[in-house]
Amino acid sequence: MSNKEVAAELFARLTKRDIPGVLALMTDDAVWRIAGKKELSSSAGDYGKERIGRLFNRMLSALENGLAMTVLSSIAEADAVAMEVESSGDLKNGRRYRQQYHFHIEFRDGKIARVHEYLDTQHAFEVWLRP
Repeated sequence: MSNKEVAAELFARLTKRDIPGVLALMTDDAVWRIAGKKELSSSAGDYGKERIGRLFNRMLSALENGLAMTVLSSIAEADAVAMEVESSGDLKNGRRYRQQYHFHIEFRDGKIARVHEYLDTQHAFEVWLRP
């Protein structure tokens, strides 16, 4: 698979709630960075492979029917893929998560080595963290 295909597969597996499949696409030392200031958003910061898997599982457990991830566009160059992605999911508490992202995904030997996730941090706070 090309890097673009692997990146698209990442979001297809997230949509299917296949977290072991998501993690299988990553190097053992992969780092996933979620944008934001740690003091304002508890999910902001760097995650290793195991930790990001736990975050995905926690997130999915709070959703009624998972999170549909739709790739809108992608550009690949050398060992990097840039993707514009939208997600849609309804939380069990009735809130609606409709997120827009930009992902910068770096590859090593055909696997995902680093992900930079940029998202609407205010929307994430309002849906996931607001009391």
